[in-house]
Amino acid sequence: MDFNNKNNNNLDKTIKRINVELRDIKHNQMPLFSASPIGNNIFRWLAMILGPSDSPYSGGVFFLDVHLPTDYPWKPPKINFTTKIYHPNVNSNGNIGLDNLNHQWSPALTISTILSSIYSLLTDPNLDFTFDPEIVHVYKNERSRYDATAREWTVKYAIGLDNID
Repeated sequence: MDFNNKNNNNLDKTIKRINVELRDIKHNQMPLFSASPIGNNIFRWLAMILGPSDSPYSGGVFFLDVHLPTDYPWKPPKINFTTKIYHPNVNSNGNIGLDNLNHQWSPALTISTILSSIYSLLTDPNLDFTFDPEIVHVYKNERSRYDATAREWTVKYAIGLDNID
């Protein structure tokens, strides 16, 4: 068996899948998020999510870095926030605690479905997959303080032109 041909065939399938997803994202024009490759690198994208209007993130524009592995969709993408955000499912490095990006990944998932899941996390955190116990405590026990801090960070980091690192 020629392993180079097999690897090239898998890479061709990956590139085809990524192009289909990119076309779907551009065609659907989701008002809640967008994503596209950075330059000519089809494996690295910049995504943007708008803060949900019914959340302390309202009015915020949150940027995310998306790295697609060469064996995508059989392996999940690596996605992290580049805009700072106060949230129980996001750590200080922007890593996201989302089941679909980890042990519940499936090749049936797409970048659109993942970005939609991240958008949903902004209004409904998954308290079973968190990074910061202090933020979880505040979210559960002092909701008004949580909302105020999340809003403060949104205004500071995600509203205006200073939110791109």
